[in-house]
Amino acid sequence: MEIQVQSLSRPLKTTQRHLIYFRRLVPIVLWRMSARIRRSEVALIGIAALLGFAIGLIVAVIYGAVAWLHFAVFGVPPGGHLSGGVQIPAPVRFFGPMAGGVLVGMTAIALRYFRSREIVDAIEANALYGGRMSLRDSVFLACQTIISVGFGGSAGLEAAYTQVGSGAASKVGQNIRLRRQDLRLLVGCGSAAAIAAAFDSPLAGAFYAFELVIGSYTLQALAPIASAALCGNLASRAFSEAGAMFELPTAVTLKVHDYPIFILLGFGAAAISIVAMMAVTLVENYLRRYRIPAWARPICGGFGVGTAALFYPDVLGSGHGAISQSLLGGSFQVLVPLVAAKILASALTVGSGMRGGLFSTSLFLGAIFGAAVAAGLSIVAPNFAVNPIAYALVGMAAVAGGIVGAPITMVLLVLETTGNFSLTVGVMAGVIASTVVVRQSFGYSFATWRFHVRGLRIRGAHDVGWIADLTVGKLMGRNFHLVPATETVAALRKHFPLGGPKYAFVLDEGGAYIGTIETVEAHSSQYDAAADKVTAAGLIHEEPQVLAPQENIQAAILMFSKTTAEVLPVIDPASGRVAGYVTEAYILRRYSQELEKQRIDEANGGVFSPE
Repeated sequence: MEIQVQSLSRPLKTTQRHLIYFRRLVPIVLWRMSARIRRSEVALIGIAALLGFAIGLIVAVIYGAVAWLHFAVFGVPPGGHLSGGVQIPAPVRFFGPMAGGVLVGMTAIALRYFRSREIVDAIEANALYGGRMSLRDSVFLACQTIISVGFGGSAGLEAAYTQVGSGAASKVGQNIRLRRQDLRLLVGCGSAAAIAAAFDSPLAGAFYAFELVIGSYTLQALAPIASAALCGNLASRAFSEAGAMFELPTAVTLKVHDYPIFILLGFGAAAISIVAMMAVTLVENYLRRYRIPAWARPICGGFGVGTAALFYPDVLGSGHGAISQSLLGGSFQVLVPLVAAKILASALTVGSGMRGGLFSTSLFLGAIFGAAVAAGLSIVAPNFAVNPIAYALVGMAAVAGGIVGAPITMVLLVLETTGNFSLTVGVMAGVIASTVVVRQSFGYSFATWRFHVRGLRIRGAHDVGWIADLTVGKLMGRNFHLVPATETVAALRKHFPLGGPKYAFVLDEGGAYIGTIETVEAHSSQYDAAADKVTAAGLIHEEPQVLAPQENIQAAILMFSKTTAEVLPVIDPASGRVAGYVTEAYILRRYSQELEKQRIDEANGGVFSPE
């Protein structure tokens, strides 16, 4: 009897075959696109421009969402600002930030179920991960920032702008498989477009990317960054009513005595910058010390901000609206307490986990500080006839320069906004004084200070990802020599004749490394009489220093600086055995080669390169 076996497999439908074909085709297309973009500077500029335009639209959407929340929660009319003097009832000022803290805390609970790692921002991504960011994480952080600022949190929206902009740029770059250098550049384009769109300042946006996100000024990066910033600014102007950050109510003129005072004002701005940055950490440490759950910390922060807003409504929001009022000046008795209140409210917002940035906040903080200095001078030295607008602008740029760590960005921001060159020179004096004092006495901007608190040794956006990739395991040699600790000098002379291997690693009875010897020392005449008694262990003169395969080249250089040895063994952490060795000369040579390669890659090959 013939048995027929029916196949369980079914023929693929036409749509299924097309889907399989599409999935196989996509990687090939992406690979070819990546190869073409690598060979074409113009293609990268075009991608940067398109991304800039899209990011400008995203900035407009985020701004609109926060403006709607301000209207719904606080009754701020369209075109107004939360900190612009709108008469908000006291209960609303108090409970608005608390409601925001509750919502941010609820989103933090949801976040724990979907991810457990820290969200990587643009500076950290470029410094450690070669520009790789998660778009999903960036969108989530932007949503938290919208909630926080929309409900009155005393922080700025630039954290959402730059995070989404850089995250989107990184996602595009990863999809078309750009190399590390191009991906880092594209992340900088995303940040440049975001800041240019947010502050209606394309030059400031471009230099924000240069100073903070990329960490250097290169000819290769100039065209893509500038294109992204310009397109982002144009898109924001076309689809948003945000406009310029402030407008000068009157013309500004300076006198000779103003410039040295601006330098002293910069010193005071540096002190305020350091206090503001440390206040955020103090709030964080206080909440952790009392073991307040992560989801409850934003509620505590909202309570503190709401309490401060009962007495000083101007601390709500980023401070855009209140900057214009600060330019008009005010009484010394009102402005000085407002500085302290804004520092406290911002520290409670950011330190408690309510999302937001300190860019806009530092601008407002500096403006009221500068106005307070002008008010104080008008009391103690009325003959000076100081201009409160000029002092507010210098203070604004000086405090922001100290906190953000981007001095040229702040100078250009004032120049683009005011168009006043003589005032910009005065701003430059205050900004230079502030940033130099902060760098010399504190050593960090707010972004790098946050990394330092987390244990990350990042002082800028220079790409150190290649250092992490260049590990000892990749550099070590494997042609090494082992000798037991009990081997005599006579035996060493036979195994290692003059002109042979220079170093040998000594092992104990269990096979563990105990030290390194120079084989030439075994031929010294001082051991002739006791060649059969002196052992290899007796030739060890230094404490054993070892490296692990996963340590990077920088750690190896640091280890060599702590010892006089020219060679170090690499120990396998799993077995405890010697897996290889590295020499100081080779490590330094490879490090110099990689540095030179990075410099050549950044300096050459750009569209404005002389070659």
